Amino acid sequence: MKPIISGIQQVGIGNPFVHEAWRWYREKFGMDVKIFEEAAEANLMLPYTGGKPHKRHAILAVNMNGGGGFEIWQYTSRKPEAATFEIQYGDLGIYACKMKSRDVKATYEFLKKQNVNILGDISKNPNGDDHFYLRDLYGNVFEIVKAEDWFGKTNFTTGGSYGAVIGVTDMEKSIAFYSDILGFDKIIYDKEEIFSDTAVLTGGNNKSRRVLLAQSESRRGPFSKLLGNGEIELVKVYERTPNEIFANRYWGDLGFIHLCFDIQSMDKMKTLCESKGYPFTVDSGNHFDMGEAAGHFSYIEDPDGALIEFVETHKVPILKKFGWYLNLKKRDPNEALPNWMVKAMGLNRVK
Repeated sequence: MKPIISGIQQVGIGNPFVHEAWRWYREKFGMDVKIFEEAAEANLMLPYTGGKPHKRHAILAVNMNGGGGFEIWQYTSRKPEAATFEIQYGDLGIYACKMKSRDVKATYEFLKKQNVNILGDISKNPNGDDHFYLRDLYGNVFEIVKAEDWFGKTNFTTGGSYGAVIGVTDMEKSIAFYSDILGFDKIIYDKEEIFSDTAVLTGGNNKSRRVLLAQSESRRGPFSKLLGNGEIELVKVYERTPNEIFANRYWGDLGFIHLCFDIQSMDKMKTLCESKGYPFTVDSGNHFDMGEAAGHFSYIEDPDGALIEFVETHKVPILKKFGWYLNLKKRDPNEALPNWMVKAMGLNRVK
């Protein structure tokens, strides 16, 4: 049997100033519920940190509308590095984070009033759906896309992270990876041309192939209702050789550092990944403590080296000020948590 994937738990974002970044994501995207905050030494990611442990400060925050969270990450023992080149559309790795919206036009108007760096106007993607791109205060690209699945209702029209735009070299190999391992087995579109909607992006006015993947089956597991569905857009560019976004840099440096999935049964996931030719490159072991949360995490690389994280959550705070922490090891891994229990996490909101 395959492991259970509850959805995209979070997108990791390397930043130079973790609290400044989180304030921006709260104000613009409503990512205002803190799951954990911890300052510690990252000593298990040595394959991606030059073989040495480094200190960091991390905050995991979510939006109670639903969707994945952000792991907002800052090195404190070294200065995080930016790419030495201008990152272009189709470069290899996680190029952009997709954000879900109830109303793309309303989100556009709100962010425009907030003086966010919106790239062009609302346009149509190859499926005919409204969407638009923007940059955050550090230049990271986000795409606002429509979504139909929601958990709660806050004052924001946006939910959390909904997926990613990922540059690849071998489209068929990448489709198989994201389908066979991560469950994105439904092709929404597969088109190759010079696209007008990506012309607002650096390098986005050249010929490319775009494949949008989704799930044919609804997610299961404890946090499946909150995390919801998602999508992965794979991009292969022509007419130039794409750069590796994190070439000669560390995990945790500036930009999108990983795409993380909330799962049940790490042993089954390890077996599945190995059977497909993608063994774990990092494995925390049975229990890893993140201060206010705990679990088991691991990493694999996609065919072009983008980092995919798996987290099997063991403990998560529900109401921290009352000392209420949920032990997920005592629950049925197939069943979603009751709505009231997940909504209680919203009481940890930070304005």
